[in-house]
Amino acid sequence: MKLLTLEGAAALFAGLAELDHVHHEALEKAAIVVEEQAKAFIGTYDAKPTWQPLAASTLERKGADTPLLETGELRDSIQHVADHHEAHIGSNNDKAVWHELGTSKIPARPFLEPALREHTEKILEIIGLHVVGKLSGTER
Repeated sequence: MKLLTLEGAAALFAGLAELDHVHHEALEKAAIVVEEQAKAFIGTYDAKPTWQPLAASTLERKGADTPLLETGELRDSIQHVADHHEAHIGSNNDKAVWHELGTSKIPARPFLEPALREHTEKILEIIGLHVVGKLSGTER
């Protein structure tokens, strides 16, 4: 068993005092990963589960097979906010909810949930590395 020295204990307690800041940094980085992935899904069929193909009438009107991408307004509305305890990634555009969940007339084409699911391991790694790095004094 390894004993904790007085210096080691002081470093540990100093690290604990700064954990709120470390949590914020980690959540900020994790939120950016999800935000960027959600934006990347717009205009492609890369999100899993795969989205339904666009209707022929929509393809004819748009002239391109770029689901959810017409003006870039939806994609550009995706943002994140992070604090010491949580992060939120989403959009203030009403169409985001319609497409994420679907409606009686619009099939669901989720982009936020798949972005989170695709990067869950990376998010956990980011948070873990930040917290362990701070507590152990090996932060990068």
